[in-house]
Amino acid sequence: MIQPRRMVAALLANVSSVIVGKEEAIEYALLALLCKGHVLIEDVPGVGKTTMAAALAKSLDCSFRRIQFTPDLMPSDVTGYTLVNLKTGEEEFREGAVMSQVVLADEINRTSPKTQSALLEAMEEHQVTVDGVTHPLPQPFMVLATQNPGAFVGTYPLPEAQMDRFFLRIAIGYPTVEQEMDVLERYTGQVRPLDRLAPVCSAADVLAMQEQVGTVYCSPEVRSYVANIAATTRHVPSLQLGLSTRAAIALLRGGQACAVLAGRDYVLPEDIQHMLLPVCCHRLVLNPEARMKGVTPEGIMNAVLNSVTVPVRL
Repeated sequence: MIQPRRMVAALLANVSSVIVGKEEAIEYALLALLCKGHVLIEDVPGVGKTTMAAALAKSLDCSFRRIQFTPDLMPSDVTGYTLVNLKTGEEEFREGAVMSQVVLADEINRTSPKTQSALLEAMEEHQVTVDGVTHPLPQPFMVLATQNPGAFVGTYPLPEAQMDRFFLRIAIGYPTVEQEMDVLERYTGQVRPLDRLAPVCSAADVLAMQEQVGTVYCSPEVRSYVANIAATTRHVPSLQLGLSTRAAIALLRGGQACAVLAGRDYVLPEDIQHMLLPVCCHRLVLNPEARMKGVTPEGIMNAVLNSVTVPVRL
């Protein structure tokens, strides 16, 4: 039987050999992988968003494609298209870049909303429909997307429906002086650290870990805890949009993954609390008045967490 804790530790060490001092962000991305989720990496340019996504992809022995999102990218470039073979007269499907196990959607918010929406079906249902024909995606399937903050020039905000399909959002942040010195030392050679990475986990291993996460027990009390957190956000005056049912499912699933890594077969409230901010904050939509007052999704979620009673009997 596969041991997720050992496998995740190997993946964490492999990716950390390229991305220095960002173990927490990497661990969250690996938790999303265990939960069959997609990851949005949002931060300023140049801090290693694309490198982190590429390092995780290279650590998995899975098919990998990168999509560079630009203003002229078309939906058919992502999903694929149908054309007529002039020799046989038959229609043929030409695969788009999304037909891969790991997809890097680089700078996803630099393309139009029309092209962004090409990923909606793939992220939710693990399939694409082109000209009325549905094509299943290879498994496991994961989208690792990067984006710059919305205030940057040349960006299009992701629609709420797309944000809700990302399992979690993480930020990398600037390194400390010591960490940056380590990075500079690693990049003084002729070979980039990313080029030396080798896979440490197979597709079969990923599928086995994902299946094991689904077997973790969630008590009625824990399910009620998650449901109350989601319901409370829908009545916060500062929010135009609270947590969806999809968000509640993701939060519970994240708790299951945390339990697996802790060596337990049951979810604790602490597991839910550990996943709360990265899973929930990017799904909240503040009203204009709250934005003007400097209210943050993180502050709202912390207030919601403090207002919901933690179950004591599991």
